[in-house]
Amino acid sequence: MKQILLDTNALLAIHELKIDLFTEIEKCCNFHYYLAVLQGTIDELEKIKAEQRGNYKQAAKLALSLLKTKKILVIPEKGKVDDLLVKHSQQGDLIVTQDRELKKKLKKPYLTIRQKKKVVIVS
Repeated sequence: MKQILLDTNALLAIHELKIDLFTEIEKCCNFHYYLAVLQGTIDELEKIKAEQRGNYKQAAKLALSLLKTKKILVIPEKGKVDDLLVKHSQQGDLIVTQDRELKKKLKKPYLTIRQKKKVVIVS
């Protein structure tokens, strides 16, 4: 069973792009998987919720509530989130991200949002 890790910006895209990220992942992944998130990602969302205003704050609130509702596994690793995601990618986990710089460092395949409405596997 594959582990799929959600990056902060992919979670924020749920509000920004009005996309059902979880359904879209289901559509493109025809294999057994489970979703996970790094503790650092939750910390980043909490920071955005506390410090930002307007759409960013709303997006972070929505992402945090969805993570709780969907009962997403939290990985308690410490360190810089992007570095940890790259490490997980090299270990064979799939990463969902919109971050252009991070995508360059990730081992393929990874998942990203295309055309502001669907998740695709980049291989």
